Amino acid sequence: MAQTDAVHHNKQHDFHLVDASPWPLLGSLSAFVMAAGAVCWMKSLEPFGPHSGTYIFGAGVIGVLFTMFRWWLDVIREAEHGGFHTKVVQLSLRYGMMLFIASEVMFFVAWFWAYFDAALFPNSAVQFQKAELLVAWPPKGIETFDPWHLPLLNTLILLTSGTTITWSHHALLEGDRTGFRNGLALTIFLGIFFSIVQAFEYSHATFDFGGHIYGSTFFMATGFHGAHVIIGTLFLIVCLIRGYLGQFTSKQHLGFEFAAWYWHFVDVVWLFLFASIYIWSYK
Repeated sequence: MAQTDAVHHNKQHDFHLVDASPWPLLGSLSAFVMAAGAVCWMKSLEPFGPHSGTYIFGAGVIGVLFTMFRWWLDVIREAEHGGFHTKVVQLSLRYGMMLFIASEVMFFVAWFWAYFDAALFPNSAVQFQKAELLVAWPPKGIETFDPWHLPLLNTLILLTSGTTITWSHHALLEGDRTGFRNGLALTIFLGIFFSIVQAFEYSHATFDFGGHIYGSTFFMATGFHGAHVIIGTLFLIVCLIRGYLGQFTSKQHLGFEFAAWYWHFVDVVWLFLFASIYIWSYK
């Protein structure tokens, strides 16, 4: 939260010592309520009457979203009006975003590991399903997607979105605000288009999530990637709104820069998914 101008002008360092904030505590409590409500909802537990599990979950979600909105609003105010995002603070924030993306990389490594473990050593996965179904990969009876159809289209969509977000970033660096907004809007359109195509692809799948390791690993890997695309699209929409409000300059635009990093990460993960889960397993 913003400090007073007097404190800001009198400090003798480049670091940002944040004020006390209610958002970490409120966010933690809201996340706990959301998790408890999700358990009650999925297990059909009704501790406070009919549909109470659903209501608890909804209250937790509202609390988390409210916390996210207000906390990030404070961060924007600190950057735009408080002047607290000095070069040293910006460097620290960049390191933080790098570590966050690194943690996301390891998240996807887990799904790739599960997929390749079952694919390369099919007979060792008897704990997941009947051994006779795993003598080959993909398991017998699984009709995989043609990688040169919708998956290829989605690959082209994401590769194109990588170029448009780069165009937008370079336009902002050069002071071209029209190019910045146009490139960002086109990236958002491509992200939404990707999600629509993937939803259409899922609706035509000949296998489901349960019953075999192929479906589980396929939908976990591609589904979580799709969730990241949706999150990244929302991230970019917020940046577009802030762009129209004039909150980004060629010198200071960390929020947009981090959104661009995140989007490139989503692009790279999809290339690995396309090569391994779609092409390599196609039969």
